[in-house]
Amino acid sequence: MNSDRMMSMLKLNVFSALFIMSTLFVLSGCTVETTPTEVDPDSPASEVKEQADEPKVEIPEEKPEIEAPKEEPVVAEPKTNTPAPKEGTTNQIPVTLVSTTDGDTIRVMYNGQNEPVRYLLIDTPETNHPRLGKQPFGDEAKERNRELVNSGDLTIEFDIGEKRDKYDRLLAYVYVNGQSVQETLVREGLARVAYVYPPNTRYLTPYEEAQEIAKSKKIGIWSVEDYTTDSGFDSQAQPAVAAPPVSQPATSTSTESEFFQNCTELRKKYPTGVPSTHPAYQSKMDRDKDNYACER
Repeated sequence: MNSDRMMSMLKLNVFSALFIMSTLFVLSGCTVETTPTEVDPDSPASEVKEQADEPKVEIPEEKPEIEAPKEEPVVAEPKTNTPAPKEGTTNQIPVTLVSTTDGDTIRVMYNGQNEPVRYLLIDTPETNHPRLGKQPFGDEAKERNRELVNSGDLTIEFDIGEKRDKYDRLLAYVYVNGQSVQETLVREGLARVAYVYPPNTRYLTPYEEAQEIAKSKKIGIWSVEDYTTDSGFDSQAQPAVAAPPVSQPATSTSTESEFFQNCTELRKKYPTGVPSTHPAYQSKMDRDKDNYACER
């Protein structure tokens, strides 16, 4: 009995050992089989993952192509070298003459309006001033101005400063067939360079050069000593009067004089008064002692 019992125990131990070994073998086999479940770089799944990631890598490379159009404005850079148009260009504007006022003022049709135009940078003697009356060479300047502005196509040009003066007159350079009327009047000794107010000084230099020519020739307003001054024209400085012919003796001053009791009587004939050179002038009627009697 004891031997049988021992054999049974031995078989049981052998069976137990085999069971344990088979169990270990099975367990060890599962562990090995689970290893392939890890991500294999060469597996199709990895290839899919790499293909999915490819667009993300390529996006930064495409950005320069998308942003390239932003550089197009550089093509327009040469435009910055062209200066912007400024007010008061040298364009000459066609106008129609209405009338000639005096040596340095005319009236024209401008933008459909009858406008007075005062010549820039020059001054001519007066022809009918309420206080100064008629000054030497005033009529000559007016007549020459009328002759010029009626001799061709009339145009005006504005400078970069004010276009109107305090009397609402247009301030302009005046041309006939492209030739400067101002410069012609100055060169011929019928106008002086004056009323220089920057920035309306575009043609100051050529006008001053023309004036020097007239002064050197002593023509027109420069033919009378001390007549033309920096502040205007001195009405007391009169041109030299030629002696009367021998066959016609000079008339005495007494027969040339005109006598009026007072300014009221004088203004009936001379509404604006008379200068000191006028036969009707009397010092007692020149209250402000400006060599002009009975002025209004």
